[in-house]
Amino acid sequence: MVVAASRSRAGASFLLVSSIPSESFRPCLSVALYAEWQQALSRQENRPVGASAELAAGFLRFIASQCHLQEIYFLWRPFLKDADDDMVLELAVAARCGIIVTHNVRDFAGADRFGIEPMVPGDFLRMIRGTR
Repeated sequence: MVVAASRSRAGASFLLVSSIPSESFRPCLSVALYAEWQQALSRQENRPVGASAELAAGFLRFIASQCHLQEIYFLWRPFLKDADDDMVLELAVAARCGIIVTHNVRDFAGADRFGIEPMVPGDFLRMIRGTR
């Protein structure tokens, strides 16, 4: 969602990320997820046109400063098809999140076993606005 928000100002991902900090939600973050975001935003194709790597790094530092940093003590791997998705699921379980906001809802099939609902950014935005 962070990469989607950085690539386009049109859409729910941008609206959610630009609303941070929010009274409606607080994102959770692990060191591994932060490293993945850093790697993704280091590539020019994932940044807004004309945005430098330094600007992207500053953006990530701000987002990280507004997140709940969660340590991961138990690994549930392999549970999902993609190890990167397992990393997000482990974070959600450790932080006791009820929702994972993702564009890849199908990739989180089975997350309900942990009491976690994968949700696209638009649905999450409608939910926190009370219009779902």
